[in-house]
Amino acid sequence: MRPSNHNRKWSGFSKSIPFPLLHVKEELKKKSKHTHPSFKTWVLPEEETRLVHEIKERTALHNKNNVTRTHAYFQFYLRYSEIRWALLGHMVSRNGGWNMTDLKGDLYTRLLSEQDQLIFFSFLERGNWLIFQDVYPQFLLYEQSVKRAKNLFHLLPFFNVSTFMETMWNHFWRTGNYDTLAIATIINEQSYLEKRVIQNNQVNKNILNSLGFKLYDFFRFNHILFPFYKDEKNISLVGDTMKHFTSLHERILLGKRLYSLLFRCENILSGVINWARDHPHTGSRKDYWPHLFSDVNEAFSRAFYKRRTKQGQLRKGANRLYSPQLNYVWRDIHHEEAENGDWFEDWRIMNYLMNEEEHTDGEIYDEYCTAIEKIELAILAKNNILLREETEDE
Repeated sequence: MRPSNHNRKWSGFSKSIPFPLLHVKEELKKKSKHTHPSFKTWVLPEEETRLVHEIKERTALHNKNNVTRTHAYFQFYLRYSEIRWALLGHMVSRNGGWNMTDLKGDLYTRLLSEQDQLIFFSFLERGNWLIFQDVYPQFLLYEQSVKRAKNLFHLLPFFNVSTFMETMWNHFWRTGNYDTLAIATIINEQSYLEKRVIQNNQVNKNILNSLGFKLYDFFRFNHILFPFYKDEKNISLVGDTMKHFTSLHERILLGKRLYSLLFRCENILSGVINWARDHPHTGSRKDYWPHLFSDVNEAFSRAFYKRRTKQGQLRKGANRLYSPQLNYVWRDIHHEEAENGDWFEDWRIMNYLMNEEEHTDGEIYDEYCTAIEKIELAILAKNNILLREETEDE
């Protein structure tokens, strides 16, 4: 039985806990029964107080927009490749940026009003911001722990990080199990979003029931794409599709599939890293498909739309699709502080750590190309409706 968003149950998971995770289980069981002591009453040494302040400042510096966040994830991964989620987060954050600029590109500007574009961007941006301000301080605290050869994870509560992750970082510090830490981070970030975004009544009212969100869901234009060098010159794509965004269970499983896709094959992993190094994130889909996308608008925006793509290629004589760079179409926005509170309640969520690995073949090309063509057809259908209405009014 799959867990629901509001009444999670894990009865369908395996109860067999590997020996290395028994300590994790016992610690999480204790934490799920008792209220974690308030860190606000703790008195830190001056050095640790200064460190907490510095980490918060560095996090805020890199949390300006999707481009700065995405860059920070990758740079951290290059320094500490054992923190594998940093690369996964980098690639998923790239996709978040592409989704943001899609709202101002050739396709969605013809389907959504400016108000809908702004509402949907605000939703994407809030989620992107929330995850970064939660996970990046964890990375920086790990960095300082390594540099000082000293476990500093007792400071995690000062960044409002879940007690679940305090347990998992301590486990990683003891064992060096990077796979377990990566899956734990997937669980944490999706549970963190669940509490603050998906179950937020205002978000549900304004975003999840909006036309824009339903269009994304209907056209399946919510693919997570991993561009990589198939050889020295050719860029290929692998990925997966989010089919039930509002399901915590499905988002965690998608994260596990993407993690497996990224790290199980050395050719894909090295190809992704080399591609990411050669193509700094701009938010434009031109970064991976310059034959189909341009960050300069090559067509008259008011011109009657004609189909331009077929199986991921431009039709003869067609202009490339406009996919702008993020910094040119969306300004940085000020965010309200993240809501306090720990999502962790039930130790059995750790079953996601050891349940069977999720796999995907990564085949995404045909599905992605079909999604683009579907949106083009939707634009034509809308144009025909408007034309018919104008004719009837004459």
